[in-house]
Amino acid sequence: MDIERSILEVFTDATAKFADRPAFTCLGQTLTVGDIDRLSAQFTSYLQNHTNLKPGDRIAVQLPNVLQYPVAVFGALRAGLVVVNTNPLYTQREIKHQLNDSGAKALVVLANIADTAAAVVAETSVEQVIVSEIADLHPPLKRVLINTVAKHVKKMVPNFHFANQVNFRDAMAKGAKAPHQDVARTADDLAVLQYTGGTTGVAKGAMLTNRNLVANMEQVREALGESMKEGEEYYVAPLPLYHIYAFTIHCMCLFTTGNHSLLIPNPRDIPGFVKTLKGIRFTGFCGLNTLFNGLMRDPGFADLDFSKLHTTCSGGMALTRATAEKWEQVTGCVVTEGYGMTETSPVVCFNPAEAVQLGTVGVAVPATEVKVIDENGNDLPNNTPGELCVRGPQVMKGYWERPEATAETIDSEGWLKTGDMAVIQDDGYIKIVDRKKDMIIVSGFNVYPNEIEDIVSAHPKVTEAAAVGIPDERSGEAVKLFVVKADASLTADEVIAYCRENMTAYKVPRNIEFREDLPKTNVGKILRRELRDEELKKTEAVTA
Repeated sequence: MDIERSILEVFTDATAKFADRPAFTCLGQTLTVGDIDRLSAQFTSYLQNHTNLKPGDRIAVQLPNVLQYPVAVFGALRAGLVVVNTNPLYTQREIKHQLNDSGAKALVVLANIADTAAAVVAETSVEQVIVSEIADLHPPLKRVLINTVAKHVKKMVPNFHFANQVNFRDAMAKGAKAPHQDVARTADDLAVLQYTGGTTGVAKGAMLTNRNLVANMEQVREALGESMKEGEEYYVAPLPLYHIYAFTIHCMCLFTTGNHSLLIPNPRDIPGFVKTLKGIRFTGFCGLNTLFNGLMRDPGFADLDFSKLHTTCSGGMALTRATAEKWEQVTGCVVTEGYGMTETSPVVCFNPAEAVQLGTVGVAVPATEVKVIDENGNDLPNNTPGELCVRGPQVMKGYWERPEATAETIDSEGWLKTGDMAVIQDDGYIKIVDRKKDMIIVSGFNVYPNEIEDIVSAHPKVTEAAAVGIPDERSGEAVKLFVVKADASLTADEVIAYCRENMTAYKVPRNIEFREDLPKTNVGKILRRELRDEELKKTEAVTA
């Protein structure tokens, strides 16, 4: 395992070896590895010759799963820039925080969602905005057709304006007229700022170096073993590439082995998703529990061609036994569940395809150490629940400009505290038993109560609030919010409307309950655990 190479070196090796192999397909258009090499070089040239960006500067990329994503990301990395992956679903407040916190000097954004960023970008450090339309890398006639329908027929493109705007196609045309210069980076150099709530709930950037990402790429490839053959795989990619799980699988592991990814821009459109898969003999599928369930509820899913499917990876949220068993029944493919986090680039452990243990997240990937500790930091023996800690080359450098938060998470010996409670079995398999912190996972996305409570508490009619996760059949968990009114006229609809204005949809509480007061410790800290326990008892009473 060579983890001292930079992403650029890995990229260059892949483009030399697999230039003719298909790399990414989206909306009927395929780009080969060679196409990605050529187009990303054009984007690099534009950044170097037509912006003030210098190696080490940050560039935010706010794109869904479209062909422009790998072109922009590899182009930025070739210019020596640091990629700030930005969720297209972010609200104005969330985008503004991330752009300012990272100090991003440029933003690449899809026109369909550009109005949100346009409302706040003047209040950030961004100097250049590159706007792309959904089919910008399609052939001329198809590009015009798709973009015109999206804008004028389906009305998918809102009105927006950036003072410092350039169109993606214009940027690429300018880049094609001048040579680029690949910027060498070391294994220790920062490559990606991946934002996360970490284990404390405050949005911060995990600093992922070239070594972190290349190491995890190698670890995942070794963990998959013979099931990932060079130049022969065709994986379905419904999970967003801006999420580190999908980024590592599709942009690192698959691309560098000459393999093919089918990008799904909108996996929430299940009928459209299933229609896209018709006639395709895909070999791999990366998803999570809620997505598997959604697909299997579609009447056309069972009729797809699963004859070549040999690998289904699950991560991002807990995989239920019922879902895993039904998926295997329908597709003939065993689901292999893994575990990871943004701070570990992300994969920590994975179920070997030939020895899956349902209910576990598998064994540690190569070159990775795991242990569990008690509240005092003492190591615990196997089969004893404790906080899971991880050490390995995939563990982040730290949190961007947050040395105290870094020190709280990574100790002097390099052990990262995950904040998750786990048991390590005698055979090395790991079982996640609980979350130490109060994080809520909604459809695989981390939701942090502190953030929700801070936002809601700013409402003039709210005295205080507490957010907890409650079981939900569709999303795994949903947010329930307990509110103490400052004004008796406050309604649940008013609270939800306020949340929708200030946070991404998956964070918006599903249920609102008003209370006269909230349970607290003797120093005044709200006891979310008591509220969760109350909800659990209600659930148990209903199901009993």
